[in-house]
Amino acid sequence: MVDDGYVLAAVPSGITTILLELGAILLGLAVLARLAFRVGISPIPLFLLTGLLFGVGGVIPVVTAEGFIEIGAEIGVILLLFTLGLEYSARTMVDGLRRNAVAGLVDGVFNAVPGVAAGLLLGWGWVPSLFLGAITYISSSGIVSRILEERSWSRAPEGKLATSLLVIEDLSMAIVLPVLAVLAAGSSGIVGVLQILLAVGVAAILFAVSLRFGPAVSRLVFSHADQALLLAVLGLTLLTAGLAERFQVSAEVGAFLAGVMVSGPTARRARYLTAPLRELFSALFFLFFGFGIDPATIPGVLGAALALALVTAGAKVATGVVGGKRLGLEPPRAWRAGIVLIPRGEFSIAIAGIAVVAGLEPQLAPLTATYVLVLAVAAPLIVAMLPDGRSASVDSVAEEDE
Repeated sequence: MVDDGYVLAAVPSGITTILLELGAILLGLAVLARLAFRVGISPIPLFLLTGLLFGVGGVIPVVTAEGFIEIGAEIGVILLLFTLGLEYSARTMVDGLRRNAVAGLVDGVFNAVPGVAAGLLLGWGWVPSLFLGAITYISSSGIVSRILEERSWSRAPEGKLATSLLVIEDLSMAIVLPVLAVLAAGSSGIVGVLQILLAVGVAAILFAVSLRFGPAVSRLVFSHADQALLLAVLGLTLLTAGLAERFQVSAEVGAFLAGVMVSGPTARRARYLTAPLRELFSALFFLFFGFGIDPATIPGVLGAALALALVTAGAKVATGVVGGKRLGLEPPRAWRAGIVLIPRGEFSIAIAGIAVVAGLEPQLAPLTATYVLVLAVAAPLIVAMLPDGRSASVDSVAEEDE
């Protein structure tokens, strides 16, 4: 009886510690989110910094609530990419690819190649270097969308160009991530090729289903009852993510394509209903990524991260200039489109997370965190110094809307 009583008494004590840690963490994240809003930057860098401070090698390591945060982080990245997919329809993605294929190709070459080259120069080998190339390639859709909205550029020609390039980037990740996931698993030879073909094939099937049956799926899950709709879209998301993970496509791509599958009124309502969950769990995702990084490893990659940030920031501007020239935009608008694309964020961290789970290059996580921190903070500050451009003549708007 004494032992039983001791066990019963110990459980509430552990729960109390977890509740205290989680409560303190969430209140701290709330303060940081408010601070980021006041300053006018994304909260992502602040969440990463908090993870660095309270994770491995941090000031006060948090261990009791780590299991919950890890699960919450996985749900967070799935919800984050699902809601990102909600911003697009399959038809929008195909149309964006047709209109800006050349600019999209330039974007990929200009921004992925420096990352791959940097990894090879650091002696990482091809697989982690390819991961770094994907990390440096893709802009943060969340931060870019926020900048466009705050500056009232969403409907301007530069905003439409930036959005089209984001669409191409996100679509390309549906192909790149499955390949990277198979490579990270260590598959090689004929088996590796077959696994890559299978993973890409499954991703293509999911996208084809989104393109062909998206409206039907949207009607099927739609409900005027908020609870029923929320449960339906979350079930669809987790089911698709799990199916994708089973075929080594990666849960992130599955969640993104699940979002693309939902369109029209269903997508608009789903965005509203899932927003609070997305904000909560995505914050835990960035926090947990920071938890796994020892701050002592950052000085060793700081120089490489800063050099990559400088090179790829310039590459994004060059992408905007090339894309703007092809669309006949005035040079200031083309420059703004490129500058808006500078920040990296959620997708870059998600890609690095896959590499971390696979046990690839240990320097990849701290380098990615530092790289994202620099660009996520610098980009909004650079944009803040630009003229708003709303008085300039509108170029190519009719052409963009066709």
